[in-house]
Amino acid sequence: MSVRWPWWEADGDNEFAHWNGIVSLGVGGTGSGHVSPEVEAELFRTDPSPEQLKAGDICRVGVPPTVVHVTAVAHHDPPLETAWLPHPTRTVTVLRRGLSYREFPDESHLDGSGYGIHPGDGIPFTFELLMRPYAYLLVGDEVADVTGRAWRFDGPWDWTAFDGGPVGTGPAWPLVLLAREGKPCSVEEAEAVAAGTASGSHQETVREWMTLTEASPTP
Repeated sequence: MSVRWPWWEADGDNEFAHWNGIVSLGVGGTGSGHVSPEVEAELFRTDPSPEQLKAGDICRVGVPPTVVHVTAVAHHDPPLETAWLPHPTRTVTVLRRGLSYREFPDESHLDGSGYGIHPGDGIPFTFELLMRPYAYLLVGDEVADVTGRAWRFDGPWDWTAFDGGPVGTGPAWPLVLLAREGKPCSVEEAEAVAAGTASGSHQETVREWMTLTEASPTP
């Protein structure tokens, strides 16, 4: 279904594209049988629901309280050139609770299509962070686990063991930060990693994340 969008304005200075003020929503009606991953991933809903609407009707459009997990974040400097205003300065790609990478075997979940949101673009989103796995680590950090194995962190579910051995169940906590951005870490940075991994385990982190998202963290 398509609705006249209440939050954006057309960019009259755009020489290459014109926006008519309409946005298509991949929302499915009830009782419609199998729903594609693209439709399931749609965040926006209408009130009344689509099956109760006809062309020309007035409806509410918004996002009910929804748990999502972030698959990618892109920063745009300069902002993206779109046919609407404000021009996006950031794109956050998300999947709704219950959807996992296995639903998107072609990795189309990474392109933002249908479920890429642009914080700051005028849509009145309210966000609440429920969990950020390994918040105390940065991509590229090098750590040693309690067994003495050295690892490179490229994301919560993307670990590389420097010894070339199997990743298995991931690094064994607690962890010691060895290097950040290729340089020795500060005392404060090392203390933050040590405190963050003083209890629990990588496996527990995965299980907590899966409980919240009802999804699998890996393809």
